[in-house]
Amino acid sequence: MHKENLSAAEALEKLKEGNRRYLTAATNPGDISQQIRQDTCENGQSPYAIVVTCSDSRVIPEGIFSAGIGELFVIRVAGNVMDKHQLGSVEYAADHLGCKLVVVLGHEHCGAVGAAITSAPEGYIKYITDEILKAIGDEKDELRACRLNVERSVASIKENLGMPEERLKVCGAVYHIDSGEVEFLD
Repeated sequence: MHKENLSAAEALEKLKEGNRRYLTAATNPGDISQQIRQDTCENGQSPYAIVVTCSDSRVIPEGIFSAGIGELFVIRVAGNVMDKHQLGSVEYAADHLGCKLVVVLGHEHCGAVGAAITSAPEGYIKYITDEILKAIGDEKDELRACRLNVERSVASIKENLGMPEERLKVCGAVYHIDSGEVEFLD
């Protein structure tokens, strides 16, 4: 059984406030101390939000939202696309950890979105770019394509998990790598 968690609105405000701190920070102010490691080891995790994001090494949710150990349940996959594995991870965090907010975080200059727009990849990456193409269609503007891709993942979570918004709010966002700002789409 999980601890009572923040409401979706409280979690969203905490993410926004963390991003505001990040914009001027030189280091991550999140708690990564021995004490928090020990506490989460002994008492388990109680993240306040789920973040589904890209595997891009420039997109670090704990940094972007000024979070420490145990605060975010992060699911990373190139292009922040959704499949059964990602959906199962979201479902786990909602059902077993009590998270009430999911943020699908896309980003500018995404290599997976760029590959879907400009090339026809082969191999396993094709599974990712095919999902992105379902979202973006013929869109060639990278930022617009990124937003469309985020919107498709948000819709996938809502449709497949079917949880009422009062139980699990799902929203989209885009991380601007150059400024560090997160633009929430809802």
